[in-house]
Amino acid sequence: MTPVISIRNLTKTYQMGENAVHALRSVSLDIQGGDFVTVVGPSGSGKSTLMHIIGCLDQPTSGEYFLEGKDVAHLSDDEVSAVRNKKIGFVFQGFNLLSRTSALENVELPLLYGKPQVSAAERRRRAMDALAAVGLESRWQHHTNQLSGGQQQRVAIARALLNDPSILLADEPTGNLDSRTSVEVMDIFQSLKEERGITIVLITHEMDVAAYGSRIISFKDGLVVSDQANEHRRAARRELSEVPEIIEEAS
Repeated sequence: MTPVISIRNLTKTYQMGENAVHALRSVSLDIQGGDFVTVVGPSGSGKSTLMHIIGCLDQPTSGEYFLEGKDVAHLSDDEVSAVRNKKIGFVFQGFNLLSRTSALENVELPLLYGKPQVSAAERRRRAMDALAAVGLESRWQHHTNQLSGGQQQRVAIARALLNDPSILLADEPTGNLDSRTSVEVMDIFQSLKEERGITIVLITHEMDVAAYGSRIISFKDGLVVSDQANEHRRAARRELSEVPEIIEEAS
């Protein structure tokens, strides 16, 4: 079976004045469709650089990157843009939402700037379906500054799902969340893998978050130092029932 993501001898070097910073050093790995991979490592280990290259947000200095069997280096700028818009959804630590805009309008944004143009009715239908997938269909009218941190991250996940991507890339998605809310967000990621078969690559520096993945890849100094199947991955739904109830921020 052809991997969804295949990387061979990937390097990334940044020139900082007279000094060369080696963010990635000859990294090779394969990720199969439907995998839930968590990537761990300290700050500066290269894990976010890897995600940016996988997401076609950056280019490697050398090496090869194949996405669904296609060499990304041989794609035109328009083809790379189409990959980012159609195949890959992004979730970031900082949510990246418009604060005085409704949850629905935030989720609709990718369709406002995408091609071909989508009618207002179709945008709303697809955005509402995405909000329903993360349990926020009843809050669609709320401005994001009226939502809790966990709800804002769910809006961001819904936005990432809008174009029905086959790959979801998440960079520290629980970094700004408390423990209970982190469990709720990880529950959503697990559901997306199990129910939709989405390939998930999730970057984190927290081992308890990494434990939800079916495979854990550890980075240090731009190198893969460990790549193991996680046979004892945590079940988010079970863990959620063990966390004391808290009252969410008022809507």
